[in-house]
Amino acid sequence: MTVYRFGRLALALCAPLLLLGCILTPGKFTSTLSINADRSFAFTYKGEVIAVDMANEMSKGLSSGSSDSDSESIEETEPDKKDSLFTPTALQQDEKTDEKAEAAKSKAETEAKNRAIADALSKEAGYRSVQYVGDGKFVIDYAIKGTLDHNFVYPYNVDAEIIFPFIAIELRANGAVRMKAPAFGNEKNGGDKSMGMGGMGEDKASRLREGTFTLDTDAEIISQNNEDGVQTVNGRKTIVWKVTPLSQSAPTAVLKMTK
Repeated sequence: MTVYRFGRLALALCAPLLLLGCILTPGKFTSTLSINADRSFAFTYKGEVIAVDMANEMSKGLSSGSSDSDSESIEETEPDKKDSLFTPTALQQDEKTDEKAEAAKSKAETEAKNRAIADALSKEAGYRSVQYVGDGKFVIDYAIKGTLDHNFVYPYNVDAEIIFPFIAIELRANGAVRMKAPAFGNEKNGGDKSMGMGGMGEDKASRLREGTFTLDTDAEIISQNNEDGVQTVNGRKTIVWKVTPLSQSAPTAVLKMTK
């Protein structure tokens, strides 16, 4: 069995573990989060969102270097066929043709899936506009307001099978609120490691990431991880994280609510 065919088999076996969901990552963006001491909040995200096809990324990893291995495998196991129509070169050409056809089919399926994701997101409250521009890139304008009487995660959409959040807000048992934005960092303990899936697609995700994430609040800040600290203007506190491909720590803050 060639390495390419073994890779396809391994992908088929591992696909259920990947949930075959879609992982969205930031491109160029501007995002803001306002959390008030009375638990009212507002969140915005405007800019690019990139869809990472985990199955495709895994397939690339498994099939890399397969050409040399295929050639060695054929020469070692079928030396008596070198003078026949089934030469290693002929077999390699057939396999390359199969690979190209498979790649074209996979790309068409991915584009169709991404258009379906755009359609699914456009039906969700908060999306002022969703445009799919091709090659896995979306242009999004999202804004939502509410009250933090429950946890909040963005993005999350059942129809689109999105499984990796940009930002998560958790209500703590002591009445505090914890905010973390894993997609805006590249932490080795889980950030861009695709929810513990070994970091497949991590490089593609991080190199396209560029923007700012701003937290604005009138609540007490118990802790935060921005080395530039907190700026206070007219009683409100602001923290601005600059997000780049080199960003490591995911923006994190814990706030104390009055209610």
